[in-house]
Amino acid sequence: MTGPAAGQPRTGQGELRLRVISALVLAAVVLLVTAWGGWPFRVVWTLVAGLVAFEWLSIAATRDHAIAAAVGVVIAGLLLGFAPVSQPALAGVAALAALAGAVLTPRMRGRLPLELCGVAYALAFSLIAPALRAQPGIGLSLVIWSFAVVWFTDIAAYFTGRRLGGPKLMPSVSPGKTWSGAIGGALAGTLCGYVVWALTPAAQQIVGPWPVIVGSLAASVFSQMGDLFESALKRRFGAKDSSRLIPGHGGFLDRLDGYWAVLVFAGFVLFLAHL
Repeated sequence: MTGPAAGQPRTGQGELRLRVISALVLAAVVLLVTAWGGWPFRVVWTLVAGLVAFEWLSIAATRDHAIAAAVGVVIAGLLLGFAPVSQPALAGVAALAALAGAVLTPRMRGRLPLELCGVAYALAFSLIAPALRAQPGIGLSLVIWSFAVVWFTDIAAYFTGRRLGGPKLMPSVSPGKTWSGAIGGALAGTLCGYVVWALTPAAQQIVGPWPVIVGSLAASVFSQMGDLFESALKRRFGAKDSSRLIPGHGGFLDRLDGYWAVLVFAGFVLFLAHL
């Protein structure tokens, strides 16, 4: 769910049109299944997890192993997701495993450890997103909040960075991103996270405005860190895009790198809130 990096060359009109159409179609599908909730929401995000695992291993390992990993992630996601266990506990464990996988990835050199890191990374989508949606009364708002923070962080970072320019954020990893874009994205993501809370009476009865503001700011920052992590992964293995599954956008790993980081953050918060 990331936008184009600030400072990148202008995209051709045909390519831009394709990107816009793909983004609108994906957004419509995601919002529809989010409103529906229940097992359709879980199944969709489990399939997404399988595609992310496929793309990760296609970059870091081999295509044959990628297919096996994708199937394994889908099966594991469904078995764990529909098991009679605490959803917050499942989200917390998934967040811990995903974060550990991401932290260890730069240190891993063998194929099997990298594959295991990719599987842990991917399972976050199938286990944390449904756990958020399943929360009584506020599940829909929690997921919309996560979308709003990531989407508006990306959009604002792109346009702020193009407009203001300035020092690069991390040129060795993502040459197009600037500090101005990062700050603009963080402000927009925080504001939109707060707006979702302000429009949700049930959420206002559970948490006050300042925790929401701080949490939205943290999620926005984590979203940008997730984007940088995926850029570093692709740079390490010499990949431009994670795949070509989404016309004009690359792959699911490209689009969901920032959202992954927000899910991990939300998974930890959900777990701690239910201790």
